[in-house]
Formats: sequence, structure tokens, C-alpha cells
Amino acid sequence: MKLRRIALDGFRNYTDFTADFSPGVNVIWGENAQGKTNLLEAIGFLSGARSHRARGDKELLSFHRDQGTITAEVTSRGRDFLLEVQLFRGARRRLFVNHVKCKTAAELGGIVQTVLFCPEDLALIKAGAAERRSFLDHAICQLRPRYAEALAQYNKLLDHKTRILRDWEKHPSLLDVLEDFNEAMARAGALVIHYRAHFVRKLAEKAAQIQTEFSGGRETLALHYATVSMVRDPLGPTVELYEDLRRHQDSHAKAERDARSCLSGPHKDDLVAQINGQPARQYASQGQTRTAALSLKLAERELFRDDTGQWPILLLDDVLSELDARRQDFVLRRITGGQVILTGCEAPDGSFPEGRTLHIMQGKLVNDPETGKIPVFQDKKDSDSSEPS
Repeated sequence: MKLRRIALDGFRNYTDFTADFSPGVNVIWGENAQGKTNLLEAIGFLSGARSHRARGDKELLSFHRDQGTITAEVTSRGRDFLLEVQLFRGARRRLFVNHVKCKTAAELGGIVQTVLFCPEDLALIKAGAAERRSFLDHAICQLRPRYAEALAQYNKLLDHKTRILRDWEKHPSLLDVLEDFNEAMARAGALVIHYRAHFVRKLAEKAAQIQTEFSGGRETLALHYATVSMVRDPLGPTVELYEDLRRHQDSHAKAERDARSCLSGPHKDDLVAQINGQPARQYASQGQTRTAALSLKLAERELFRDDTGQWPILLLDDVLSELDARRQDFVLRRITGGQVILTGCEAPDGSFPEGRTLHIMQGKLVNDPETGKIPVFQDKKDSDSSEPS
């Protein structure tokens, strides 16, 4: 899987921007607030039409622009694709693959998969459960379109049920439809738990191995999927999960009405990490936390490779500068294979693998003053066909 070219117009601080990428390592560098993270955000948006830092599409548009576009040429599964995202300030976005309009954002995720690691992710272990759920959801949505559909349906039902529980005392008739929402939520929730549990099982195996290598055998990392208490086996059949969720709903019916909030369902799930047998969120050191967060992201990348047969595009947003020399070296050795696009404030030195540099200044590419071209360093992988596309 490779991003060959991207064009941005009206996206964040980019206007009439085009850049080509190496199939190996690409280093986007420049001073702060020049648009490096914006460029990674646009690339990540191609893998399911989701931004890791914007709450709505209108935040992605340039000031004084009512619309913007992301256009990309990618190679995936041995085929070439032209992807286009059209964003509007006052209308729904439109997504196209080879000039054919997509019905859902999941169609993009079926073509492009990305794994993003940004400085905020270094606190993934210590953050609240919502951050880890978001990590799981973004990863699984790219791999399993059915999960994306079930999650979207569940969240919509959750929003409606929350409104009912909030307003039922003023409008008692709302309780008449509550059972219908419980039934639908249990069916969608069973699928959500099913996919999450199976993903965490595979993720735990990969992450534990990486953590052991990362720490020189000094640390063990264990991951556990925590879901609704009455679920007997998260890895069990969805029919059983549905039954467990229904029992939990019934047992919490009065408590939900009293609290005026939804207390039953996988919207409160968590990914629990233990390091050397101790809860990582409470007891892990800063170094252990960073190592564990890196292990999760690198494990996610390897799971994508195992599942699809091709490496996802790895996006590293100014992460290396946050790591000590040993962790930097481990990451650089681990990310060989596949396309990597990373940002930094300085031009790359000799420690980086072969690839290409892109110097960004005020949302534009800065050419080499001597040649007038974008610098390339040891760009051997442009002709390397040994790795699956």
C-alpha cells in the first residue's frame, strides 16, 4: 500500500498544494506551525474520512473557504486508485473512488489503511478509557466495514436512548419506546463487543512481544478487554453476547431512569494494560508508559499487515523528538518495510533509512535552492518491487 501523490486545496493552510512520495520513508520537516501535522491529517483522512483532531469537517477547511478537496493517487492490493474527498462548510462531504461516489466512508478504509502515532498517543496508557476506545474503534473500522456499520448504529441508538432517559419525566410516553431501543442496542452492541474482543486478543499477543524486545526482556505487557460485567465471554458467539447484554439492561433499568443516563452497554468499555503484573495506568513509570504506547501502535501496524497482506501507511507526527535515543533507534529499526511518513522540525540526518524529504513552509513545498527540486536521499525503494503493494 503506497501513497504516490496528494493534492490539497482549501484544506487547513494548504492551497493548490501537490506532493509526491517515496514508497519508503518520507520526512516532512519545517518549523512549527507551518502545516506538517495538517498534511499528515489529510493523509490519515483518506483511511475512513476521520480526523484525529477535528470534531467536524468545517474545522478542516481553510479560513474564508466554503469548500476544500483532498485528492490522492494510491496503490493498494496491486491496483491503482484515485481518491477524492470534497469538504463543504454547509453541506455533507462527498467521497469518490475512481470518480465513483462512495456510499459510506468505510469504502475508503477498504482501500487505504493508516496507523497514526502522535505525541498525544504517548499518554495512551495513562489517558481515560475513551481514548483507548477511540484507538480500538479507529483501527477496527479500517479492517472490518461491518464493525464500522455496527458502531455507527450503536452510537446513534445510544444518543437517542440518552435523550429518552434525560427527558422521560417531562414526557413519560417516551418510556414506551425504550424497550425497542434496548433491543436494537443489544444487537448492535453484541457485534461491537465481538469485534473488539477478537482484535484485542491478537493485539495483546503482538504488543507483548514488542514490549519484551523493546525493554530488553525487563518488562512484560498484558492487555485485557474490559466490557459489560454480565458478559460471560467476550470471545463467545454474538447470540450469547446479545443475551448477556439484555440481562444487563434489565438489571440496570431502574438505575438508568434514576440517573437519567445510559449505564449499560459497550460505550464504557476499556483496554486495560498491565506491566509486570501491575495496572499500568496507576503504577507505570513515564518510560514504561511511552514504551507500552509505542508497542500498541507498532502492534497495530503489524496486525494490519497480517490481516491484509500489505503494510498500512505509518504516520509519525513529531514523535521521535519526544523519545530518547534508545527508543528512537528501536522505532527506526522496527518500521522497515512499508511506507512511512513522519514529521520533524529538522532535516533528516544519516540515521534515517532511504526515502525522500519534503520541506514545508507556510503550507508550501520549499525546493532545494541549488537544484530547484525536492531533495531525495538514498531513494532506492522507488524501484523496489519485493514488498507487496
